[in-house]
Amino acid sequence: MSPAKPAVIPLTPDERRASLGLAGIYGLRMLGLFLILPVFVLHADGYTGATPLLIGLAIGAYGLTQAILQIPFGMLSDRIGRKPVIYGGLAVFVLGSVMAALATSIEGVILGRVIQGAGAVSAAVTALAADLTRDEVRTRAMAGVGASIGIAFGLAFIIAPVIARFWGLAGIFWVTALLAFAGILVLWLVVPNPKHRSVHRDAEPVASQLMVVLRDGQLLRLNFGIFSLHLMMTGMFLVIPPSLVKAGVINADHWEVYLPVLLLGLLAMVPFVIIAEGRGRIKQVFMGGIVTVGLAALGFSVWATELAPLMILLAVFFTGVNLLEALLPSMISKIARAGAKGTAMGVYSTSQFIGAFLGGMTGGLVNQYLGAPAVFVFAALCALAWLLVAATMGAPQRVTNQMVPVGPIGADAILDLERRLLAVPGVRDAVVVLEEGVAYLKVDSRELDSARLAAVVG
Repeated sequence: MSPAKPAVIPLTPDERRASLGLAGIYGLRMLGLFLILPVFVLHADGYTGATPLLIGLAIGAYGLTQAILQIPFGMLSDRIGRKPVIYGGLAVFVLGSVMAALATSIEGVILGRVIQGAGAVSAAVTALAADLTRDEVRTRAMAGVGASIGIAFGLAFIIAPVIARFWGLAGIFWVTALLAFAGILVLWLVVPNPKHRSVHRDAEPVASQLMVVLRDGQLLRLNFGIFSLHLMMTGMFLVIPPSLVKAGVINADHWEVYLPVLLLGLLAMVPFVIIAEGRGRIKQVFMGGIVTVGLAALGFSVWATELAPLMILLAVFFTGVNLLEALLPSMISKIARAGAKGTAMGVYSTSQFIGAFLGGMTGGLVNQYLGAPAVFVFAALCALAWLLVAATMGAPQRVTNQMVPVGPIGADAILDLERRLLAVPGVRDAVVVLEEGVAYLKVDSRELDSARLAAVVG
């Protein structure tokens, strides 16, 4: 008979404050980044020197500095503290937002966006969440931070057209500055100070793991996937808002289109996630998601100026995007070696931001010289390339990550303990980290012998 499932361990009041506060900081900052996506191209002609290429660069520019700085800033937070890095990053984000709000030229907006991206605090926020939560509840705390990104994305598409209607693009950037300042207040007033600071391999990048992650062909395929997805999204949203205008929807009413298609896309995604995770068909569903966004992009190239087909295609597109955004981190978590999840997620996020930067640049370039339909065709070709790369990867194992304390042990006992852990039924991978006093495991919960595992680490 399989062992009974352990009771869910509740979060302490401080852990709840930390989880909600850090999710709020992350969400406020991402909302500030997402706000310009559905409206910038509609109003950017008012800037001196604006061209489709430079407009694309303005949208994607933040991704360049995000990609360059987020892993180094995460490692810096190990040395000088989490909160100083987050305060500094949010202050830089405020500065970039103010510069973009005051800009009268497209080059000024690009510079402001580059500085916004330099406030790269994602890894530091994740590391602080790890410092403030126990090992056994950390996954739930991190889930709240991840959920805030999806909420921010959907909210941005609904409120951005309203803000732009009354205050223009300058108003959008002033709002992003206020959101980042609100994040500073949340960090100060809500998030507790950590009692100790340590490296958490499940939550943050570790320099010694970088080459291990970069040599993993399975992870590289997934990194190419998130790169491709954000390249496609950023490029396509240079031409989707003008397509809505051509279909007869005035700028201020775009939220009336985005709200139903976003909700439909979110609801339609749920059963596919259940099939993928619950029935072990993650690769098949994942491949289907890539086909979905590729076909939607191809459909836009034909029907982008007719409202009814446009709304159907948007709903299909957001279904695919939501599905892939949910499955990709899960697949990274399953495939990364035990103890390397934080580093794998750091490289994954870097790939995402590079995709956003190149999506803005290449989408703007294609739009400038070949027109809007060519941008959609380019996105469809990106999806095809991604599909071919994804087809060569193996299906991830049905495993979850687990940490168990092992107490103080000698360096000479590490290999023996790892060997005994791997002998436990259901344990697929094990790495013991002497400095942290924990073992990072990948386990198949359907087969795990919890009693034997407890005996080994007891």
